[in-house]
Amino acid sequence: MRKRVFVLICLLPTVLLLTGSVGAQQKIYRIGVLVPGGPLYRAIDGLRDGLKEMGLEEGKQFRLSIRDTQGDVKAAREAARSFEQEKVNLIYALSTPVITAAKAATTNTPIVFCIGSDPVTGGLVESFAQPGGRLTGIHFLVRDLTAKRLEILKEILPKLNRVVTFYDAGDRVATEAAALARDEAKRLGIKFVERHVTSVDELRSGLQALKAGEVDAFFFSPDTRVVGQAQLIIDTAKAKKLPTMFQEQSLVAKGGLASYGQNYYEIGRRSAKYVQRVLSGVQPRDLKVETVDDVELAINLQTAKQIGLTIPPNVLARADKVVR
Repeated sequence: MRKRVFVLICLLPTVLLLTGSVGAQQKIYRIGVLVPGGPLYRAIDGLRDGLKEMGLEEGKQFRLSIRDTQGDVKAAREAARSFEQEKVNLIYALSTPVITAAKAATTNTPIVFCIGSDPVTGGLVESFAQPGGRLTGIHFLVRDLTAKRLEILKEILPKLNRVVTFYDAGDRVATEAAALARDEAKRLGIKFVERHVTSVDELRSGLQALKAGEVDAFFFSPDTRVVGQAQLIIDTAKAKKLPTMFQEQSLVAKGGLASYGQNYYEIGRRSAKYVQRVLSGVQPRDLKVETVDDVELAINLQTAKQIGLTIPPNVLARADKVVR
Protein backbone atom coordinates (compact mmCIF):
# COMPACT_ATOMS: atom_id res chain seq x y z
CA MET A 1 0.00 0.00 0.00
CA ARG A 2 2.77 2.38 0.92
CA LYS A 3 4.49 1.63 -2.38
CA ARG A 4 1.39 2.57 -4.34
CA VAL A 5 1.00 5.84 -2.46
CA PHE A 6 4.65 6.65 -3.08
CA VAL A 7 4.27 6.04 -6.80
CA LEU A 8 1.17 8.23 -7.01
CA ILE A 9 2.81 11.03 -5.05
CA CYS A 10 5.89 10.91 -7.30
CA LEU A 11 3.76 11.01 -10.45
CA LEU A 12 1.50 13.83 -9.24
CA PRO A 13 3.81 16.76 -10.21
CA THR A 14 4.22 15.34 -13.73
CA VAL A 15 0.44 14.90 -14.12
CA LEU A 16 -0.18 18.45 -12.94
CA LEU A 17 2.52 19.80 -15.28
CA LEU A 18 1.03 18.03 -18.29
CA THR A 19 -2.46 19.16 -17.37
CA GLY A 20 -1.27 22.71 -17.05
CA SER A 21 0.58 22.65 -20.36
CA VAL A 22 -2.47 21.27 -22.15
CA GLY A 23 -4.85 23.73 -20.51
CA ALA A 24 -2.66 26.79 -21.02
CA GLN A 25 -3.21 28.30 -24.45
CA GLN A 26 -0.79 30.75 -25.98
CA LYS A 27 -2.45 34.06 -26.83
CA ILE A 28 -2.82 34.77 -30.54
CA TYR A 29 -2.91 38.47 -31.34
CA ARG A 30 -5.32 39.64 -34.03
CA ILE A 31 -4.11 42.39 -36.35
CA GLY A 32 -6.53 44.09 -38.72
CA VAL A 33 -4.74 45.25 -41.88
CA LEU A 34 -6.07 48.01 -44.15
CA VAL A 35 -4.35 48.25 -47.53
CA PRO A 36 -5.39 50.15 -50.70
CA GLY A 37 -3.87 47.45 -52.91
CA GLY A 38 -1.07 47.58 -55.45
CA PRO A 39 2.58 47.72 -54.32
CA LEU A 40 1.63 48.40 -50.69
CA TYR A 41 1.10 44.64 -50.30
CA ARG A 42 4.91 44.50 -50.21
CA ALA A 43 4.79 46.34 -46.89
CA ILE A 44 2.63 43.52 -45.49
CA ASP A 45 5.25 41.00 -46.67
CA GLY A 46 7.86 43.04 -44.86
CA LEU A 47 5.70 43.20 -41.72
CA ARG A 48 5.37 39.41 -41.66
CA ASP A 49 9.12 38.92 -41.99
CA GLY A 50 9.89 41.64 -39.46
CA LEU A 51 7.63 40.03 -36.86
CA LYS A 52 9.17 36.64 -37.60
CA GLU A 53 12.61 38.09 -36.95
CA MET A 54 11.33 39.09 -33.51
CA GLY A 55 10.10 35.59 -32.78
CA LEU A 56 6.43 36.13 -33.64
CA GLU A 57 5.17 33.47 -36.02
CA GLU A 58 2.02 33.98 -38.07
CA GLY A 59 -0.65 31.50 -37.08
CA LYS A 60 0.92 30.87 -33.68
CA GLN A 61 1.49 34.26 -32.10
CA PHE A 62 -0.51 36.49 -34.46
CA ARG A 63 -3.04 36.45 -37.27
CA LEU A 64 -3.54 39.05 -39.99
CA SER A 65 -7.02 39.95 -41.21
CA ILE A 66 -6.42 41.82 -44.48
CA ARG A 67 -8.99 44.13 -46.05
CA ASP A 68 -8.12 45.51 -49.48
CA THR A 69 -10.03 48.78 -49.81
CA GLN A 70 -8.98 49.28 -53.47
CA GLY A 71 -8.53 52.97 -52.76
CA ASP A 72 -12.12 53.43 -51.53
CA VAL A 73 -12.12 55.64 -48.43
CA LYS A 74 -15.65 54.60 -47.49
CA ALA A 75 -14.59 50.94 -47.58
CA ALA A 76 -11.62 51.81 -45.35
CA ARG A 77 -13.92 53.45 -42.78
CA GLU A 78 -16.29 50.49 -42.75
CA ALA A 79 -13.45 47.97 -42.44
CA ALA A 80 -11.83 49.90 -39.58
CA ARG A 81 -15.15 50.13 -37.75
CA SER A 82 -15.65 46.40 -38.24
CA PHE A 83 -12.18 45.66 -36.90
CA GLU A 84 -12.89 47.62 -33.73
CA GLN A 85 -16.21 45.85 -33.24
CA GLU A 86 -14.38 42.54 -33.62
CA LYS A 87 -11.94 43.75 -30.93
CA VAL A 88 -8.74 43.24 -32.89
CA ASN A 89 -5.64 44.02 -30.84
CA LEU A 90 -4.32 46.50 -33.37
CA ILE A 91 -5.05 48.06 -36.76
CA TYR A 92 -2.19 48.26 -39.26
CA ALA A 93 -2.99 50.89 -41.91
CA LEU A 94 -1.24 51.92 -45.12
CA SER A 95 -1.56 55.22 -47.08
CA THR A 96 -2.79 58.60 -45.83
CA PRO A 97 -6.50 58.39 -46.81
CA VAL A 98 -6.81 54.89 -45.34
CA ILE A 99 -5.09 55.89 -42.08
CA THR A 100 -7.22 59.03 -41.78
CA ALA A 101 -10.38 57.00 -42.36
CA ALA A 102 -9.32 54.39 -39.81
CA LYS A 103 -8.71 57.01 -37.15
CA ALA A 104 -12.05 58.70 -37.78
CA ALA A 105 -13.99 55.42 -37.70
CA THR A 106 -12.53 54.10 -34.44
CA THR A 107 -12.20 55.32 -30.86
CA ASN A 108 -10.13 52.82 -28.88
CA THR A 109 -8.09 50.52 -31.12
CA PRO A 110 -4.35 51.30 -31.43
CA ILE A 111 -3.23 52.05 -34.99
CA VAL A 112 0.26 51.48 -36.43
CA PHE A 113 0.70 53.20 -39.78
CA CYS A 114 3.04 53.45 -42.74
CA ILE A 115 2.44 56.88 -44.24
CA GLY A 116 3.94 58.72 -47.21
CA SER A 117 2.94 62.22 -46.08
CA ASP A 118 3.50 64.30 -42.95
CA PRO A 119 1.29 62.78 -40.19
CA VAL A 120 1.48 65.99 -38.14
CA THR A 121 0.19 68.20 -40.96
CA GLY A 122 -2.50 65.60 -41.60
CA GLY A 123 -3.68 65.80 -37.97
CA LEU A 124 -2.92 62.16 -37.22
CA VAL A 125 -0.33 62.76 -34.48
CA GLU A 126 0.66 65.75 -32.37
CA SER A 127 4.36 65.51 -33.22
CA PHE A 128 6.93 63.02 -34.46
CA ALA A 129 8.62 62.84 -31.05
CA GLN A 130 5.41 62.61 -29.05
CA PRO A 131 2.49 61.28 -31.12
CA GLY A 132 0.14 61.95 -28.20
CA GLY A 133 -2.64 59.53 -29.11
CA ARG A 134 -3.31 55.98 -30.26
CA LEU A 135 -1.47 56.25 -33.59
CA THR A 136 2.21 55.89 -34.42
CA GLY A 137 4.42 54.23 -37.00
CA ILE A 138 6.66 54.84 -39.99
CA HIS A 139 6.79 57.97 -42.14
CA PHE A 140 8.35 57.61 -45.58
CA LEU A 141 8.78 59.92 -48.55
CA VAL A 142 6.35 59.87 -51.45
CA ARG A 143 4.99 63.38 -51.90
CA ASP A 144 8.32 64.99 -50.96
CA LEU A 145 10.15 63.17 -53.75
CA THR A 146 7.76 64.33 -56.48
CA ALA A 147 10.00 67.01 -57.98
CA LYS A 148 13.10 64.80 -57.98
CA ARG A 149 11.11 61.98 -59.56
CA LEU A 150 10.09 64.23 -62.44
CA GLU A 151 13.63 65.53 -62.81
CA ILE A 152 14.93 61.97 -63.22
CA LEU A 153 12.21 61.19 -65.76
CA LYS A 154 13.44 64.16 -67.78
CA GLU A 155 16.98 62.75 -67.60
CA ILE A 156 15.72 59.38 -68.87
CA LEU A 157 13.78 61.13 -71.65
CA PRO A 158 15.78 64.24 -72.65
CA LYS A 159 13.16 65.13 -75.29
CA LEU A 160 10.28 64.86 -72.82
CA ASN A 161 7.66 67.53 -73.62
CA ARG A 162 4.35 66.34 -72.21
CA VAL A 163 3.75 64.08 -69.21
CA VAL A 164 0.37 62.87 -67.94
CA THR A 165 -0.73 62.10 -64.39
CA PHE A 166 -4.02 60.80 -62.99
CA TYR A 167 -5.30 61.56 -59.50
CA ASP A 168 -8.38 62.40 -57.45
CA ALA A 169 -8.56 66.16 -56.91
CA GLY A 170 -10.24 65.43 -53.58
CA ASP A 171 -7.15 63.61 -52.30
CA ARG A 172 -5.14 66.15 -50.28
CA VAL A 173 -1.77 64.45 -50.63
CA ALA A 174 -2.19 63.82 -54.36
CA THR A 175 -3.21 67.43 -54.90
CA GLU A 176 -0.20 68.72 -52.99
CA ALA A 177 2.11 66.42 -54.95
CA ALA A 178 0.57 67.55 -58.24
CA ALA A 179 1.30 71.17 -57.29
CA LEU A 180 4.95 70.25 -56.66
CA ALA A 181 5.12 68.43 -59.99
CA ARG A 182 3.49 71.37 -61.74
CA ASP A 183 6.16 73.75 -60.45
CA GLU A 184 8.99 71.36 -61.35
CA ALA A 185 7.52 70.80 -64.81
CA LYS A 186 7.52 74.54 -65.39
CA ARG A 187 11.17 74.72 -64.35
CA LEU A 188 12.05 71.87 -66.72
CA GLY A 189 10.00 73.23 -69.61
CA ILE A 190 7.55 70.30 -69.56
CA LYS A 191 3.79 70.42 -70.08
CA PHE A 192 2.19 68.74 -67.05
CA VAL A 193 -1.14 67.20 -68.14
CA GLU A 194 -3.46 66.53 -65.19
CA ARG A 195 -6.41 64.15 -65.47
CA HIS A 196 -8.78 64.01 -62.49
CA VAL A 197 -10.46 60.69 -61.70
CA THR A 198 -12.82 59.69 -58.90
CA SER A 199 -13.18 55.97 -59.64
CA VAL A 200 -11.32 53.01 -61.09
CA ASP A 201 -13.63 53.09 -64.10
CA GLU A 202 -12.69 56.72 -64.80
CA LEU A 203 -9.01 55.85 -64.49
CA ARG A 204 -9.38 52.91 -66.86
CA SER A 205 -11.28 55.02 -69.39
CA GLY A 206 -8.75 57.83 -69.14
CA LEU A 207 -5.85 55.48 -69.77
CA GLN A 208 -7.53 53.82 -72.72
CA ALA A 209 -8.40 57.22 -74.21
CA LEU A 210 -4.74 58.30 -74.45
CA LYS A 211 -3.83 58.67 -78.10
CA ALA A 212 -0.45 58.00 -79.68
CA GLY A 213 1.71 61.12 -79.43
CA GLU A 214 -0.68 62.87 -77.05
CA VAL A 215 1.82 62.59 -74.18
CA ASP A 216 5.39 61.33 -73.86
CA ALA A 217 5.18 59.52 -70.51
CA PHE A 218 3.04 58.62 -67.49
CA PHE A 219 4.03 60.15 -64.13
CA PHE A 220 2.73 58.81 -60.83
CA SER A 221 1.05 61.16 -58.35
CA PRO A 222 0.54 59.65 -54.86
CA ASP A 223 -3.15 58.89 -55.10
CA THR A 224 -4.45 55.88 -53.15
CA ARG A 225 -6.88 54.78 -55.84
CA VAL A 226 -4.29 55.12 -58.59
CA VAL A 227 -1.58 53.17 -56.77
CA GLY A 228 -4.07 50.35 -56.22
CA GLN A 229 -4.38 50.07 -60.01
CA ALA A 230 -0.67 50.20 -60.76
CA GLN A 231 -0.64 46.96 -62.77
CA LEU A 232 -3.44 48.26 -64.99
CA ILE A 233 -1.39 51.40 -65.64
CA ILE A 234 1.75 49.39 -66.40
CA ASP A 235 -0.01 47.05 -68.83
CA THR A 236 -1.87 49.85 -70.63
CA ALA A 237 1.22 52.03 -70.89
CA LYS A 238 3.33 49.19 -72.32
CA ALA A 239 0.65 48.46 -74.90
CA LYS A 240 0.78 52.13 -75.92
CA LYS A 241 4.62 52.17 -75.73
CA LEU A 242 4.43 54.84 -73.07
CA PRO A 243 7.27 55.20 -70.52
CA THR A 244 6.20 55.16 -66.87
CA MET A 245 7.72 56.66 -63.72
CA PHE A 246 6.54 55.26 -60.37
CA GLN A 247 7.44 55.64 -56.71
CA GLU A 248 8.33 52.05 -55.74
CA GLN A 249 10.69 49.46 -57.18
CA SER A 250 8.36 46.45 -57.04
CA LEU A 251 6.36 48.12 -59.83
CA VAL A 252 9.48 48.18 -61.99
CA ALA A 253 9.87 44.45 -61.43
CA LYS A 254 6.27 44.12 -62.67
CA GLY A 255 6.94 46.01 -65.89
CA GLY A 256 7.10 49.70 -65.04
CA LEU A 257 9.96 51.53 -66.75
CA ALA A 258 11.39 53.35 -63.74
CA SER A 259 10.82 54.30 -60.14
CA TYR A 260 12.39 56.65 -57.66
CA GLY A 261 11.36 56.28 -54.07
CA GLN A 262 11.40 53.87 -51.21
CA ASN A 263 11.21 50.14 -50.75
CA TYR A 264 7.78 49.23 -49.33
CA TYR A 265 8.98 45.81 -48.20
CA GLU A 266 11.70 47.40 -46.07
CA ILE A 267 9.26 49.96 -44.69
CA GLY A 268 6.92 47.16 -43.63
CA ARG A 269 9.78 45.22 -42.07
CA ARG A 270 10.86 48.24 -40.05
CA SER A 271 7.30 48.90 -38.92
CA ALA A 272 7.17 45.45 -37.29
CA LYS A 273 8.90 46.79 -34.18
CA TYR A 274 6.00 49.19 -33.64
CA VAL A 275 3.47 46.39 -33.98
CA GLN A 276 5.43 44.17 -31.58
CA ARG A 277 5.77 46.89 -28.95
CA VAL A 278 2.12 47.93 -29.09
CA LEU A 279 1.03 44.30 -28.80
CA SER A 280 3.29 43.95 -25.76
CA GLY A 281 1.46 46.80 -24.05
CA VAL A 282 3.39 49.95 -24.97
CA GLN A 283 1.11 52.89 -25.76
CA PRO A 284 1.44 54.40 -29.28
CA ARG A 285 1.72 57.85 -27.72
CA ASP A 286 5.05 56.78 -26.22
CA LEU A 287 6.56 55.58 -29.53
CA LYS A 288 8.01 58.38 -31.65
CA VAL A 289 7.27 58.32 -35.38
CA GLU A 290 10.31 57.26 -37.43
CA THR A 291 11.11 58.78 -40.81
CA VAL A 292 12.69 56.46 -43.38
CA ASP A 293 14.62 58.50 -45.93
CA ASP A 294 16.53 55.86 -47.92
CA VAL A 295 15.68 56.18 -51.62
CA GLU A 296 16.29 53.91 -54.60
CA LEU A 297 16.29 54.35 -58.37
CA ALA A 298 15.13 51.29 -60.30
CA ILE A 299 15.02 50.79 -64.08
CA ASN A 300 13.60 47.99 -66.20
CA LEU A 301 15.70 47.47 -69.33
CA GLN A 302 13.30 44.81 -70.63
CA THR A 303 10.48 47.35 -70.64
CA ALA A 304 12.74 49.97 -72.21
CA LYS A 305 13.49 47.56 -75.06
CA GLN A 306 9.80 46.68 -75.52
CA ILE A 307 8.81 50.33 -75.92
CA GLY A 308 11.83 51.19 -78.09
CA LEU A 309 13.69 53.32 -75.55
CA THR A 310 17.40 53.56 -74.73
CA ILE A 311 18.25 54.55 -71.17
CA PRO A 312 21.07 57.14 -71.04
CA PRO A 313 24.26 55.55 -69.61
CA ASN A 314 24.67 58.23 -66.93
CA VAL A 315 21.20 57.45 -65.55
CA LEU A 316 21.70 53.69 -65.75
CA ALA A 317 24.96 53.99 -63.82
CA ARG A 318 23.10 55.62 -60.91
CA ALA A 319 20.39 52.94 -60.68
CA ASP A 320 20.26 50.92 -57.47
CA LYS A 321 18.33 48.14 -59.16
CA VAL A 322 18.23 47.16 -62.84
CA VAL A 323 15.88 44.58 -64.34
CA ARG A 324 17.62 43.11 -67.36
